[in-house]
Amino acid sequence: MKIDSFIAITKALSDSHRVRALAALRNGELCVCQIIELLALAPSTVSKHMSILKQAGLVESRKEGRWIYYRLPARDDLKTMQWIIRAIANTPEILDDDKRLKKITCADLEIMCKKQRNGKC
Repeated sequence: MKIDSFIAITKALSDSHRVRALAALRNGELCVCQIIELLALAPSTVSKHMSILKQAGLVESRKEGRWIYYRLPARDDLKTMQWIIRAIANTPEILDDDKRLKKITCADLEIMCKKQRNGKC
C-alpha cells in the first residue's frame, strides 16, 4: 500500500457518519436513499461522504436507472474493512443503526426518495 492510499483511508475513517455507512454496508448493497435515511443527513452531504469512501477504495458503486447503489469492495484482501467492522460491530450506535436499517430496507425506494426530495424524485 502506498502512503497516499493509507492517508486516504484514515481520512475517510475520521468521520462517524462514514464509519456508520461502512458498517451498514457490511450486510450487502444499499441504495443511496437508504443510506440518507439511515444517517438522517442531506442528500448532498451523504453523496460527499460516499465519494470520500469511494476515493479511499472502501466502497464501490453502481448506477441502475436513477438509483445509485453502494457496496463494500468484493476483494478479500481488504483487511482494513474487516478490522473496522470487528472493532465497531457491537457499539451502541451500530446496533441501533442495524435495527433502523431493517425497517429502512423494507421500505419502498420510490416513496423514500420522494420523501427525501420533497416529492421531486
